[in-house]
This record gives sequence, C-alpha cells and structure tokens, in this order.
Amino acid sequence: MQTHLSPEFAQRADGQAAEAILRKCVHCGFCTATCPTYQLLGDELDGPRGRIYLIKQVLEGAQPTRKTQQHLDRCLTCRNCETTCPSGVDYGHLVDIGRAIVDEKVERPAGERAVRWLLKEGLPSPLFAPAMKVGQAVRGLLPDALKAKVPAPRPAGRWPTATHARRVLMLGGCVQPAMAPSINAATARVLDAAGIQTVIAPEAGCCGAVKFHLNDQDGARAQMRANIDAWWPHIEQGVEAIVMNASGCGVTVKEYGHILRDDPSYAARAARISELTRDLSELLPALVPALRERVKRPAADRVIGFHPPCTLQHGQKLKGGVEQHLGELGFTVAVARNEAHLCCGSAGTYSVLNPDIAYTLRDRKLGHLNELKPAVIASANIGCITHLQSGTGTPVRHWVEVLDEALTA
Repeated sequence: MQTHLSPEFAQRADGQAAEAILRKCVHCGFCTATCPTYQLLGDELDGPRGRIYLIKQVLEGAQPTRKTQQHLDRCLTCRNCETTCPSGVDYGHLVDIGRAIVDEKVERPAGERAVRWLLKEGLPSPLFAPAMKVGQAVRGLLPDALKAKVPAPRPAGRWPTATHARRVLMLGGCVQPAMAPSINAATARVLDAAGIQTVIAPEAGCCGAVKFHLNDQDGARAQMRANIDAWWPHIEQGVEAIVMNASGCGVTVKEYGHILRDDPSYAARAARISELTRDLSELLPALVPALRERVKRPAADRVIGFHPPCTLQHGQKLKGGVEQHLGELGFTVAVARNEAHLCCGSAGTYSVLNPDIAYTLRDRKLGHLNELKPAVIASANIGCITHLQSGTGTPVRHWVEVLDEALTA
C-alpha cells in the first residue's frame, strides 16, 4: 500500500514504523473473513482493512474524530487477521501505534477516561487482591454484571518445597493470583513432578499488557523495566526459561524486546527476556515422558473442551500443542468444530469496555464448545477462563489445573 506520511509523522519513529507495516498491506480483504467484530457488526471500519485505512488517513494528515477512536477501540486485538494475512502485515503493532496517535488528538469523555484510569491503575494495584477477597466473600449478593467478574474462590493447594537442579522463573501476574491462585500452584506442582523448580520473583508485577493496551504505553514500559530488573539476577544465576501460564502475559513479555528496542539501557536485556520466555504449553513435549506414568488416566468419555486463547494461537502462533500433548497423556481433548479460531470476547479489559460485543462473542463461543458435551472447558488465559465461566455452569479451568488434578489423583 502506497503511503505519503504528513510532515508531522514523517520524522517520528512511530510514523516510520507504521509506514513500514502499511506498505505490506495489499488490501486483499482476507482478514475481514476472520475478524470477530466485522462478523458481528458488518461494518468495513470495524474490520482490519477498514481500521488500516483509518490509521493511514491519520498518518497522512487527516484529523481523526471520535468515530475513528471508537472503531479502533472496538478492535479486540485478537490478531486473528495476522494469522489469516498472506502478506505478513503486523496489524497488532500497527493498531497500537494508531490508537496512541488518535488518543493524542481526540479527547475522550470524562466518564470514559475515569473507567479506563480505574482499570489500568486498579488491576495491577496491590489493592486488587484484598478487593477481590471482599468481592468473593459477598459474591452471592453481587449484581450479575459484577458477579461475572468475580470468580468463585478455589483453594490453591500446597506449593512444592523440593529443590531441583532445573529451575524456571514464573511471572506471578497481577490479577491471576487474586482471581485464581490455583493456576500458579498447579503449575508449580506439575513442573515439580517433572523435576523442575518454579521460582517467582516477588518484585515482578504486571507484565504491562493492561496499561499498554489502554494507551498508557509509558506506564507499561515502566512496568516492563521493573520486571526485567526483578528477573535479571535469576537469569544471571542460570534459570533456563521464564514460564508464562497466562497466554496474554506471555505474548506481551515475548514482545519486550520489540517494545523496548529503542531504550539504550534495557534493549539488550529486554531482547534476552523475550528469548527466554516460554508459554507453559511449550514445555509440554519435555514434560510428557516425565509425567506419563504419574497421571491417572481419565475416563475416555470425559471430554475436555479446549478453547485456545487468541494470545496463544494468533499472538504467539502456538496452535495444537495442548491438545496433542494432553492427548498423549490419555486425556480426550477437543476444540470446537466451528470457529475455534475466533475470540471469546474477553480480550483483557475489552469485556468491561465493550460488554455487548464481548458477551455476544462469549455466548457464541460457548455454543460451539457445548456441542462437544464437555465435562470441563479448559483454556490458557485467566481472562478467557473468567469470561467463559460467567456464561456456563460447566467448570472452566486452566489446562494445567486439569493435569494437576490427574497427578494428585
């Protein structure tokens, strides 16, 4: 696609980066077929091709409007379009640039600014955990809309105490320890059973995704730098990987090298962090031989309906691994027969900011999963798990919790 940057953006690094991405787009429209918001709304400007047009116009000097901002806001950043694109357009990075530029030029209404501030400051805050405990204590009294965001408490269980020669770092996360502490504990137990010790650096906090996708990119970079500082002593001591059991965090940490590439103090270390980062599912091929004799095989008719999060299958380009390797351990795992590639609507804070679209996508996803008649629905990201659970009585768990239960049994 030919572009003519306005003088305002011709010398800016973000303008130049956006132009390089835009030039790959041939405007074929394949992306619209796999865009959830285009499928629901039927508006070209609510699909990747239309949003690319909007960003191109702004970079060429057009004044963005509130409608421009809303079309970009309605993007789930699921990156399904990247999987579909035959030209390799890096849409995820382009929409991040476009949103930041439009927000510079279009002021949001006060109420919207307040909600977005509460999300970006509240979710990574140390106050989130006690607030979640209070919410869980009175969950039965909460209105349905709020109850959907407060999962029923589940005990974490014991944390393994054995030491092993093999060690990995794990990001504790910001919301996951409060909403579902069982996921981190299950991860540590599964790795322990395979002879791997899990280490958490207490100083490491939110991965930065929440702030970054709410356009506080400077605040997000500060969180990323703090995590790098917290992890670096462990890396120097020889941990073999940084393991992520929330795919939304994983795709962000894998991009630290890209996001901090122009930071002279952190670029090299950020690139190393990205190289070391692994989604938990990437460890499964090595775990299967160690765990095969320790897993109590479930009944063959106990189907696990697996929802692969967008951040796993499109953001990290990891598809099929969970199903294959859990299958090797005796589990019956199936993905939805229809639209397994589509977003469930959670998308970080999207379900709060765009609930109508989010819940329509949730119910559509659950409809396809329920066709499998699953005993349990599994996923790989805390946001997807909480969002899907709010619409079904079928238990929704992280796949590592399912594996941990079989080991415990």
